[in-house]
Amino acid sequence: MSSDLQKTLNTDFDDALGQVRDALKAQGFGVLTEIDVQDTLKQKIGAELRRYRILGACNPPFAYQAIQVDPDAGVMMPCNVVVYENDKGTVTVTAVDPTKSALATGNPQLVVLAGAVREKLAAALR
Repeated sequence: MSSDLQKTLNTDFDDALGQVRDALKAQGFGVLTEIDVQDTLKQKIGAELRRYRILGACNPPFAYQAIQVDPDAGVMMPCNVVVYENDKGTVTVTAVDPTKSALATGNPQLVVLAGAVREKLAAALR
């Protein structure tokens, strides 16, 4: 993963989640979905896992532009941001690189938009 889309936080998990939500909001993203992977796997298959969340982040102006360019762009949304506990007592935050998904579409307009979204995600993780 590109280093500007991953960050390690020296704080507890709940504080890290709050920091990530605030940083995303400051860059124009809202969190549309939140999946508690730890709880889901415990309920579904009885598996034990460290605290692990997937946040589905969306920047509405960019989402609107992308859908105007290509209605199928919705398959790339929302942008996943993963927050999980490490063995070292820290928390890792990793965001998807939207340019990689956009490149697969072959649509240069989507690639440009995805580059702008990537910049916002990287700024949120600084």
